[in-house]
Amino acid sequence: MATKIRLQRNGRKGYAYYHIVIADSRAPRDGRFVERIGSYNPNTNPAAIDLNFERALYWVMCGAQPTDTVRNILSGEGVLLKKHLLGGVQKGAFNEAEAEKRFEAWKANKTKAVEAIVKKEADAKAANMKARLEAEKASNKAKAEEIAKKKAEALAAQEAEAKAAAEEAAAAETTEAPAAE
Repeated sequence: MATKIRLQRNGRKGYAYYHIVIADSRAPRDGRFVERIGSYNPNTNPAAIDLNFERALYWVMCGAQPTDTVRNILSGEGVLLKKHLLGGVQKGAFNEAEAEKRFEAWKANKTKAVEAIVKKEADAKAANMKARLEAEKASNKAKAEEIAKKKAEALAAQEAEAKAAAEEAAAAETTEAPAAE
C-alpha cells in the first residue's frame, strides 16, 4: 500500500482548516485515513501548525510521500531536516549527538525568526493604532475648532441683532419723546 501524507479539509466555506493525515494514495482527499498526525490552520498569521513530530518523522522514515503543501509544512517544522540528519548518522558522516546538536541549533534559529515576525506584526499593529489615534485627535480638534467658530459667529450675530434692536428701541424712544411733548 502506497501511503501519502496529505491534508484533509475541514471548516466552513471561506474559512478552511486542515488535518494532516496519513492515507492510502488511492483514497479521496476527505476519505479514509490511517492516522491523523496534526492540523494546519492557514487563517491565522502566522499559520497555526500543530504536528506530532515523532509520528510524522516515523511515517516519513517509513516512506510515506508528502504532498507539496505538506512537504512545505514538514520542512518548516524540521521533520525533513531531522530525516536528513538521521540519514547522515546511518551513513556514518557524524554521530547522533552531533545530529541532535545541529537540529537544536536550527530549531533555535527558527524560533527566533518566528518570534521576530510576531514582534514585527505587533509593533506594526501598535504603530497603526497610534497613527489612527493621532489622526482621530486631529480630526476631533478640527471639528471642535469649526464648532467654536460657528458658535462665535452665532454669538456675534445675536449680539449684532441685540445691538440693532437696542438702537431701534432707542430711536423709537427719541421719535416718540418729541411727539409726546
